Amino acid sequence: MPLFIVKRIGQALIALFGVMTLVFFIQRLTGDPTYLLVPENATQADIEAMRRTLGLDQPLLVQYGRFLWDMAHFDLGRSFVQNVKVTTIIASRLPYTLQLAGGALLVALAIGLPIGLMLALGRRFAATRALMGLVLAAQSMPTFWSGIMMIMVFGVWLGWLPPSGTGTLQHLIMPSIALGLLSMATYARIARSAVLDELSKDYIRSARARGVGTGRLVTHHLLRNSVIPVISVTALEISQLLAGAVIVETVFAWPGLGQLTVEAIASRDFVVVQGVVLLGAFVTIAVNFAADILYTVVDPRIRLGGTRP
Repeated sequence: MPLFIVKRIGQALIALFGVMTLVFFIQRLTGDPTYLLVPENATQADIEAMRRTLGLDQPLLVQYGRFLWDMAHFDLGRSFVQNVKVTTIIASRLPYTLQLAGGALLVALAIGLPIGLMLALGRRFAATRALMGLVLAAQSMPTFWSGIMMIMVFGVWLGWLPPSGTGTLQHLIMPSIALGLLSMATYARIARSAVLDELSKDYIRSARARGVGTGRLVTHHLLRNSVIPVISVTALEISQLLAGAVIVETVFAWPGLGQLTVEAIASRDFVVVQGVVLLGAFVTIAVNFAADILYTVVDPRIRLGGTRP
């Protein structure tokens, strides 16, 4: 156990270093943000003064070294545009993104897993074809398109839900559904495949031969033994939800990290983009690490440090 944890921590640090390096250099390829921050009638002397203030007059490797030094001291810097600490800006937007990602994950799990179970257990019935059609439709629709359609139907035509903004539970419903549809389809497919795989095994046939009912078979055998693929998918889907939040928050004017990232990219606010990307990388690494630990809790036969099932 300790060796496995040390190994994973080392891998996490290498991954974070790689992300920091890529983000730093790729952003610099987009251009000089100084011209976006000075007035239109600014002189060349004003531009050079602003560049010195931001530290952009130094050679690129010097900037990179200072960036790594600040990261080692957990200093994400100050926004070029707002002149506020990046940690303060992220802290003000993070709760909104957590609400949206949590709502989307709840939608995906609460709808996707039961659909997957029904598709596996009732695959011989005609009604399951409609459910499969729902899954395929959810998987095929782009997030921005489904969001716009929901705004038009439920926000504008029917007036049931607010079309944008935040503040109440009603504001959260449509963005959560739009963000969670693709993950719902993923959970349905994974759950269906996992349950079908378990149904083909000998212990299920033996249980049925002993007269075990479908309800007991599902609760005592299928669910526990089918949960490993779901854990793997959840670790990936959390990262997917955070990435998809960029589009959904823009469509629904949701003031989270996704909208912050779009604004920072448009204004070339390098330090804010760096902070958001590093936070996303840390969350991705953390949830994958937690998934590896959770495998052994669900199935003690899995040894840490071995291969995933």
